[in-house]
Amino acid sequence: MESFCRVYENEWCKGLSKDLSRLYSLARNRGFYWLSYEIYGGVAGLYDFGPLGVMLKNNIMEFWRKYFIYDREGMVVEIETPVITPRIVLKASGHEDHFTDPVTECKKCGRVYRADHLIEDALGISVEGYSMEQLWKIMVENNIRCPEDGGELTHPKPALLLFKTEIGPYKGSLGYIRPETAQGIFVSFKHVVSVLRERLPIGIAQIGKVGRNEISPRQGLIRLREFTIMEIEFFFDPDKAWDEARGYLTNEILSEEINIVTASMKEEGVKGHVTDSIKKLLEKKAIVNPWLAYWMAIGNKFVKALGIPGDRIRFEEKLPHERAHYAQQTFDQQVYTEKFGWIEVAGYAYRTDYDLSRHIEYSKADLAMFRRFEKPIEKKVVKIVPDIYKIKRDYSDRIREIMPVLSRMSQDELLKSVKECGGVRIGELFLSKEYFIVKEEVVKVSGEKFVPHVVEPSYGLERLFYVVLEHSFTIASDGRAFLKLKPFLAPYKVAVFPLVAGSKDKPRMIRDLAWKLYQALYRTGLSVYYDDDGSIGKRYVRADEMGIPYVVTVDYQSLEDRTVTIRFRDTREQVRVHINELYSKLVELLSLKTDWNRVVKELVI
Repeated sequence: MESFCRVYENEWCKGLSKDLSRLYSLARNRGFYWLSYEIYGGVAGLYDFGPLGVMLKNNIMEFWRKYFIYDREGMVVEIETPVITPRIVLKASGHEDHFTDPVTECKKCGRVYRADHLIEDALGISVEGYSMEQLWKIMVENNIRCPEDGGELTHPKPALLLFKTEIGPYKGSLGYIRPETAQGIFVSFKHVVSVLRERLPIGIAQIGKVGRNEISPRQGLIRLREFTIMEIEFFFDPDKAWDEARGYLTNEILSEEINIVTASMKEEGVKGHVTDSIKKLLEKKAIVNPWLAYWMAIGNKFVKALGIPGDRIRFEEKLPHERAHYAQQTFDQQVYTEKFGWIEVAGYAYRTDYDLSRHIEYSKADLAMFRRFEKPIEKKVVKIVPDIYKIKRDYSDRIREIMPVLSRMSQDELLKSVKECGGVRIGELFLSKEYFIVKEEVVKVSGEKFVPHVVEPSYGLERLFYVVLEHSFTIASDGRAFLKLKPFLAPYKVAVFPLVAGSKDKPRMIRDLAWKLYQALYRTGLSVYYDDDGSIGKRYVRADEMGIPYVVTVDYQSLEDRTVTIRFRDTREQVRVHINELYSKLVELLSLKTDWNRVVKELVI
C-alpha cells in the first residue's frame, strides 16, 4: 500500500505516529478521501471523497437526520436554500464585518499565516478572539517569526473569510458563498412557520455545502475551505421557554451526564473538565437556556452513538471575547483525537433574537410572531398620525409625494423619527413634529408581537467523518489493521466472496452461486460488496480495511448443502448458516427488514 506520508509529506508527516500514518494511508488507498486536484499538486483545504468516503459521509448524515429530525416527533423540519448569498444578507447578519481571521505576512518570503495559529504553535496558549494589537504585542514580546525562514512578520490585520462572487454576468451584483447555512434559514423563517401554521417551538434544519476562505488550512479534514454543515435553528418564545421545554426535559435528558469546561473554570485556570448531569448544570445556571441544554444532551448521545467513547467527548464554553458576534452563550462540542488533541465537531449557540432582528432592520420585512394572551388586557398605546389638514395647507402641491411615504412607515418608525429627529425627512423636505398628531389611547389587546429567540446546534460533517475514522481505526495484537465501524455507519454492510481454488468446474459453480447470493442481498436494499479477485486472505484484509462488518463466503460445501459462512470483522470468528436463513441472521446482526424468501425464489438460488 502506498504510504500517505510519501504522497503528502509536507502536510502530514511532522509528528505523525506510525499508527496514524497507517490510518491515513488506508483512508487514501481504500478510497475514503484524498487531496483535491492532486495531479496538479493539490490545493490546501480541499479534499475529494471517494466511493467509500461518500458512503460513510452519507451514513453519518442520515444518522444525524435520525437523531436531530426524525426522532424529534415533528418538532424539526428540513429545508434547502442556495449556496450563493446576496451581499445584503451577510451584511445584515454581521458576517461581512465580523467574519475575519488575523493574518500576518513574512517580509522575507511573502508567506501568509494566521497570527493566532503562529502564537498557539510557538507558545502553546489559546489566543482566540484577541484583538490585532494584543496579538502583535505577544508576537513582539516573544520574537515570533516566520516558521519557514525566520523572517520578520507584519502587524496582524483582519482578513475576510467570505468567498466573493458576482450574481449575474459581466457587472453583476456582489454576492458571497455562504459561510453557514443558518442565514438561509433565517430569511426563510416566515415562509416555514406560515406553512406550519405559526407554531412554536420549531426547529428548521438544513444540510449543505459552505465555503470559508481559510488563510492557512493545514489540518487535513479539520480545517477546510469547502465543507458540509448540518445544523438546526431552533425558534422559541423566550417568555415561554422554560414552560415549553419542561415537557421535553425528560428524566432521560436531565440525567444525561456530559463532560464540561465552563467559562468560569477557564477564567480561574482550572485544567481539564468536570462531569455533571444536564439537570445540575441547569440548576447551577451553567447553561443559561433550557433549549440549549436539551440539544446539548441530544448531541452528547448522538456522538457517543457514532462510536466515540464518552470520556473523549466534552463541551467547552466560549469566553465572551471568543464567542461569535451573535451569541449570548456558546459551547463547542469537542472530541479528543490523537493527531490534533481536542477538536470542535459542533457548536451550540444561544443566538437570542439577533439574526431575525437584524434581518427585520435591513429588509423591513415582518419576521415577528404573535403571542396571544389568555385574556384580552387593557393597554395604553401611543399613536401617531399625520396631520392631513396642516400638510395640505402648507404642502398642497406635494401631497401626492408625501402621503405614500408616510403610509409606508410603521407606527414605530414614525414615533422614532419624530422623537429622535424632531420630524420626518422625505427627500429634501423635512416635516417637523407639528405636522403629526401624537395621542395616547387605552385599547384592549388580545396579544403582542415578539421576535423569536434561537438556539443552534451546528455540526461539521467532515470533522465527524474524521473522528469516526480515527476512533474506529484498530490494530489487533497480530498487527491486523481494520476499521471497527458501527455496522450502520459502514459503507458496505456485507461482502460476498467465492472461495475459488480447486478443480475446473467447481470454481465456476461457486462463483455463480456467490454472484446470485450477492444479487439477492443487493435486491433487499442492502449495501453489498462482491470480490473474487486474489486469495481469500487478501480479500478479508481488504474487507477489514473497508470496515465491512460481515463477510459471507461461498465454498465447496455450499454446493453440497447450500450453507455459507458469515465471518465477523472484529473477532474473525465464523458461523455457518443455510442460505435460507442467511438474511434472517443478517437482520439479527444489522436490524434490517425485507422479504428474503421472495428475493431468493426470484433468483433460483
